[in-house]
Amino acid sequence: MKLKVKKIHPDARIPEYAHPGDAGLDLFSIEDAELLPGGSRLIRTGIVVELPEGTEAQIRPRSGLALKHQITLLNSPGTIDEGYRGEIGVIMINHGKEPFYIKKGMKIAQMIIQRVERVEVELVDALSDSSRGANGFGSSGM
Repeated sequence: MKLKVKKIHPDARIPEYAHPGDAGLDLFSIEDAELLPGGSRLIRTGIVVELPEGTEAQIRPRSGLALKHQITLLNSPGTIDEGYRGEIGVIMINHGKEPFYIKKGMKIAQMIIQRVERVEVELVDALSDSSRGANGFGSSGM
């Protein structure tokens, strides 16, 4: 499977796997930015992609940024649809107590490519019973 990537900014870096067997491709910032405590902002990557047919890209946080600096992504995982051809942007938020500085070239997120099943939506009058039923939040215990 091939992921087509186009750089739309001279400082952009192509997504890459850090280690053999990694699930996520690292995404890199093309800008310096400050994230104040409680603040969020869109960070540009300078790339556009053409996903393989029948796939999506999921944009996920980096665990090291979350653990060490309380930096994560607001709409996580973010979904990039197969037909989207705009710049990949990463919505970062600072849950920490100190400002966090993003540097140009910094790894800011990871991108996972997944196959997507398409379904046919059917309107029905009733659903089958299940052992769980409508029990939701916290229903499986602690």
